[in-house]
Amino acid sequence: MPVDLRISGGTVVTPAGELRADVLVGGGKILGLVDAGVLTDAPVIDATGKLVLPGMVDVHVHTREPGFTHKEDILTTTRQAAAGGVTTIFGMPNLDPPTTTLETLEDVFARYAATSIVDYNHNPAATLVDQVPKMADAGVRAFKVYMVVDTGRTYPHPAGTGMHDHGDLLRMMDTIAGTGKRFIVHPHDQALMDYIEGRYLAAGDNTPAAYAQAYAEREGVIWDTAIDVVLRLAEASGCPVHLAHMQTRRSVDAVRRAKARGVDITCEVNHWMPFLSKCEHVERLGPYALSYWVPDDAREAVWEGMRDGTIDIAASDHAPHTREEKEIGWTKMWSSHTGTPGIQYFYPLLLDAAQAGKISLHRVVEMAATAPAAHFGLPHKGALLPGRDADIVIADPGAPWTITDAGVLSKVGWTPYDGLTCGVSIDRTLVRGVEVYADGRVTGSPGHGQKA
Repeated sequence: MPVDLRISGGTVVTPAGELRADVLVGGGKILGLVDAGVLTDAPVIDATGKLVLPGMVDVHVHTREPGFTHKEDILTTTRQAAAGGVTTIFGMPNLDPPTTTLETLEDVFARYAATSIVDYNHNPAATLVDQVPKMADAGVRAFKVYMVVDTGRTYPHPAGTGMHDHGDLLRMMDTIAGTGKRFIVHPHDQALMDYIEGRYLAAGDNTPAAYAQAYAEREGVIWDTAIDVVLRLAEASGCPVHLAHMQTRRSVDAVRRAKARGVDITCEVNHWMPFLSKCEHVERLGPYALSYWVPDDAREAVWEGMRDGTIDIAASDHAPHTREEKEIGWTKMWSSHTGTPGIQYFYPLLLDAAQAGKISLHRVVEMAATAPAAHFGLPHKGALLPGRDADIVIADPGAPWTITDAGVLSKVGWTPYDGLTCGVSIDRTLVRGVEVYADGRVTGSPGHGQKA
C-alpha cells in the first residue's frame, strides 16, 4: 500500500514502550514504524521533540443530542474531541427521547453519521429486555444503566434510563451476557441516598457544600454498597461489567479483589476526579465543580488504582450544562444540573500529570486508548501498531498553555479549568489518517466520523 503520510522525529508511545521512530500512514491505517533512514516520498509532519500517541477512545460522553441541544450537540462535542486528542467517542443514552429501543438507536446513529468529526459509537440504556439483542445486532459495543433517580430535578438522569431492583439488574446482566457486550453501570444505592439527602434537605441545607458532603458521606457508602452488589451480580451472571465514576477507597479495593477472583470487571476514572474534586474546587466553583467532591484519602486511593491498573480506563464523562442551569445551584444545589464539560481537556491534563510524575506516560496511554479499545471490542484502534487505524495525536510536552473560557469549543462557553496552566498541548489530531485538528484549529469535516 502506498504511504500517504509520514510522521517524523517524534517519540512514539506503543504498548511495548516509547521509541524514536517514524510512523508511516496509508489508506487510513498505520503501515509501519520505521527508522529515519528508511526513505519514502510521502508528505512529512515534523514531530521532533514531541510525543506521538494513539488517539483517546472516550467511552463516556454526553453529546446532548437529541433533546438537549441548547447545551451541546454531536458536532460541537466532536469539535472538542478533535481539539482534545479524542478520536473515538461513545455517546450516552440520557437524551430525549432516551436511547432505549432500536428505533431511537438508529436515529442517534444517523445523527452521528451526518455530523460527527471523529469516530463514534453509542451506549443505549438497557432497560427493555426485548430491545437488547436488537440493539446489539445494530452494532453497539456496550449498554448503560443508571442506578439513580434524581432528587429535585428530572435531568441528567431521565426516566427510562434507570434500574435499581437487584432482580432486574441480574435479569439484564443475563440478557447482555448473551450478546457478548459490556454493561456500563452508574452505581448508586438509591435507598441510602434518599435517607442521606433527606436529612440535609430537611435541615434546609441545599448548598453546594451540603450536596458534596451528602454524596461523599460515610466514606462514600452510597457508592460502595452499590458497587458491592454490581460486582456480585457480575460474578453470578458472567456479564462483562464496566463501572463508572470510581471515587472511593473501598470501591477501588473491591474492584481489585473482584479482578483477582477472575470477574470480568473494568472501571473508569472521569476528568473531575483527579483534577476537580477537592474542597477548594467546591468552595470556589460551587455548582460549576459538581459532579462530586472526593476526600483526600479517597482521591489518593483512586490515583493509586490508576497507577497500578486496577482502574482500567480514563473516560471524560463530558457533561455540559449552561450557566443558567448551574447558577441555581448556589442556593438550590439539588435543583442544579450536575456534571461538567471535560472532553476538550482530559487527555492533555493526564499527559501533564505524567510529565509531573504523578502517573507514568505508559499508564496514561493505556487508560486513554489501549484499554478502552481492548475492553470495548475495538481491535483496530487504541495503539500505534501496524494494521491499526491511524488515529494519531501529536502532543508537545514543551509548550505550556493556559486553559481559558475563551478557548472553549462547547456550546456552554465555560470550563471549570479556566485559568489552569497545562504543561502539554495537543498539536495535531488525525482520525484514520485524516487531520481533524492542527495548530489550534479544528480542521475536520462534519460527517468524517465512522461507526467504530
